[in-house]
Amino acid sequence: MRQLSNVESILLLLGGLLMVVGSGASLFLQSWAPYVYAPGALLFVAMQLRQRYEGSDFVIRRLRRIMILSDVLFLLAALLMFANTSNFLGIQYLSYVKYVHNNWIVVLLVAAVLQLYASHRIAHELEKDAKKR
Repeated sequence: MRQLSNVESILLLLGGLLMVVGSGASLFLQSWAPYVYAPGALLFVAMQLRQRYEGSDFVIRRLRRIMILSDVLFLLAALLMFANTSNFLGIQYLSYVKYVHNNWIVVLLVAAVLQLYASHRIAHELEKDAKKR
């Protein structure tokens, strides 16, 4: 995998920190929470997409696709956080409560579990590959 530079690593950590602060603040009903989470998610996803894998190992390529799926879910969680603060989708209240209200938490949880699994397994596979050489 392509290693990130020091600046890119700092941006990745900053994005992750903003995501944690934004999601935590949203749980305490802070109206500014999506405005902190969304830039953090964009930074985090952008830096993760900069990490490319150019090898031919099928397992790592599959895990990388899982990681990209979790990145998309992080961005979807940001969109749902904005939808949760106000009814900008223009749907009826009962439909809003049924389909949108606080569903960002479920999407964020799924994304976090996928991210944790993929990053752990990628590190394990890269270590195993390095031992083979």
